[in-house]
Order: sequence, then C-alpha cells, then structure tokens
Amino acid sequence: MVVLHYLLDTYAWVEYLIGSKKGIKVKKIIENEKNTLSTPENCISEIKLWCLANNEDFKKLFGIVKMGSVIEPINLINWLKAAEIRHGNRKEMKDFGLMDSIILAKQEEIKGIILTGDLHFKNKKNVEFLL
Repeated sequence: MVVLHYLLDTYAWVEYLIGSKKGIKVKKIIENEKNTLSTPENCISEIKLWCLANNEDFKKLFGIVKMGSVIEPINLINWLKAAEIRHGNRKEMKDFGLMDSIILAKQEEIKGIILTGDLHFKNKKNVEFLL
C-alpha cells in the first residue's frame, strides 16, 4: 500500500470548496483514506481572505479544512528557510512571494507533495499540479 502525504495549498482548497473540475481531483485525493493531508497555517489566512472577498462563511470552510487535514504550524525555521527560497526563486520569477516560499519550506520539512494549480509551483519538485 502506497501512502502519500499531500500538502494542500490555498489554490487546491478553493477549487475543492467551490466544486470545480480541478476540485474534483482534490476531492478524490482528500477522500482516499491512504493519503495523509496537511495544510500550512499560512494558507488559512489566505482562505480567510478568499472568504472575505467572495462573501463566504469562513467558519464553515475552516471547519472543512480542519476536518480534512492537519494544520501545519509555521515556525521560525520555516520562515528563515522561506527567505532563502524566495531569494533564490526571485532570480527567475520576479513575483515569487513569501507565502509560496513558506509552502516550499514546509514541504521540505515534512516531505510532502504539494497539491496546487498555482503557476508559481510549475516545474517544482514534488508538486502535483491541478490541470
């Protein structure tokens, strides 16, 4: 039995929550009991922002995220690693942000597969891209 550890970013959760075609793939991964799922806590802030912008019930959606995954805390080591990651990625991608860098730092720590459709992660290692 192959067990996969996924790190779901905001993009993946929003697609799942709105029930899009990409969200169907996320749903299959979430519902597969063989998989373990994590969400970096910085994504919770982005989900809240999405809820505010789209007049959605954050408490309800946050409950879904908490039931579907482990919320991974971001610590000082993650932030410092993210600074290095951002600095390195800015050489090729001028708009590569700190939030995406945090996700990559957390991925490195927990050895997960990032599930996303965010173009900033295109061609990165251990990323399952939502098409």
